[in-house]
Order: sequence, then structure tokens, then C-alpha cells
Amino acid sequence: MPPHNETTPLTKDARSAFSTHDLEASKSYHDSRPHSSSYAEEAHQSHGDYLKAIIFGGLDGILTSFALVSGATGGSLSPGSVLIMGFSNIFADALSMGVGEFLSSKAHNDWVLSERRREVWELENYPEGEVQEMIDIYVERGMEEQDARMVIEKMAKYKEFFVDVMMAEELQLQVPEDTHRSDSMKEGCVMFTSFALFGLMPLLGYVIIPSCFPSLDESALFISACVTTGVVLFVMGCVKSVFSTSNFMVSGMETLMLGGACASVAYWVGQYVESRVGEEE
Repeated sequence: MPPHNETTPLTKDARSAFSTHDLEASKSYHDSRPHSSSYAEEAHQSHGDYLKAIIFGGLDGILTSFALVSGATGGSLSPGSVLIMGFSNIFADALSMGVGEFLSSKAHNDWVLSERRREVWELENYPEGEVQEMIDIYVERGMEEQDARMVIEKMAKYKEFFVDVMMAEELQLQVPEDTHRSDSMKEGCVMFTSFALFGLMPLLGYVIIPSCFPSLDESALFISACVTTGVVLFVMGCVKSVFSTSNFMVSGMETLMLGGACASVAYWVGQYVESRVGEEE
């Protein structure tokens, strides 16, 4: 078996083989990869562990910021007001999102571990019942009862392994790693950073452009913010496609169109509210 080095196929090679339906490449990946558990963990950890937090935080940040810019522009607020509202809201919302991600992830993991402790207690006190539950589940999924009983009774000999199998099969829950608390903290930090970083993009038109072209009017600033936001949304969609089998152009355009729709709603609502307030005054 070849050692794990730079030429050893990684998980991305398996994905590439699937996307091109290359059976030989898929066989080569599975035959040549090391079978140690440490390698399996490393291959998983190196691919998009924080993708959800990055994409969700980034999209939420840029759409929140651009919706604020669009609404303020539609409401005829000055560029200075847009900047004050934008920067204060972005960092406050980013902190809120980061803390919320940390607390929700931590709470979910604590709940899953409490369910695992319950399964351990039930297995210790009534193993026959737990074994039968798993047999029934496998039979419902199409296995013959004799085969299901043989498989479950074999797995039940290994208590820790069997409890994790019960968590996945019976409760549809994935047991978190031992480092779940630090992982939750990292997810919160990633969410905060992604939200703040991408949330600042629509405001760049109100900071950088005026310093370079001081004669531009407010409509030009808003157009520059639109262009900046559109480019970033498209790039985010393209990056998202790297972790899936979707075409990067399709993913980019999908993200751009959805983000544009959200911004359009904010802009027209801002204009409508401004017109109504103007009528009352």
C-alpha cells in the first residue's frame, strides 16, 4: 500500500471521478488510499468543514448590508447616513450572528450527547430491547429478519460502536467529536468574520469611490455599490460550486439572482416608505 504523500488521491479525486463518471479513476482512488482512521478523519477535515458558516454568514452579511444601502438610497438618505447605519449595523449583526452560531452549535451538541447518554443507559439496562429496535429498523429498510439479527447482534458486541450506530440509525443524530466545544467556538468566529467581511463590500462604494472620484453624485455611488455587490455575490456562488457537482456559472448566477431579488425588495420598500412619509409631511 503506498504511503500517504502528495501524489496519493484525496477526497477531491473521488468527487472529480464522480463528476466525470470516470469509473477507473474512482477505482484507483479507493484502491490506493490508506485505510487508517486518521487519514479518513484528515480527508474529511480538509474539505469545507466551515463551508456552511462561510456561505451562510457571507450571504447574510452582504445581503443585510446591501438591503440597508438599497433601502436608505430608496428613502433618499445621504451617503453619510448610509455609512453610519451600515458600519454600526454590520458589526453589531456580525457579533450577534457569531455568538448565535456558537451558542446554537454548542446547545445542539450538548443535546446530542445527552441523547447518547440515554442510549447508553438503555443499552446497559435492557440490551435485548435496544437490539430488537435496531433489528426492526433494518427489517423496515428491506433486510430479511435473519440477516438483520445477525448483523445487529454482531455490532452489539462492541458497545461504543453500537451506541453510535443507534444514534445514527434510530435517532438520525451524528455524535460530535471530543473537540466539539472548540469547534463550536471556531464556527462562531468563522460566522462573525464572514458576515463582517462580506457585509462591508456594499459599503466600499461609499468609502473608496468618493475618495477617488469626489465629483460623483449619490446615484453613481449607489450604482458602484450595486456592481460591487453583484460581483461578490457571483464569486461566492462560484466558490460554493467548488464543494458540489454544480456548474460554477449556474451556481454563480443563482446566487447573484437571489441576492439581487432581495436587494430589489429592500430598495422598492425604501422608496415606498419615503414617498408615504413625504406625503404625510
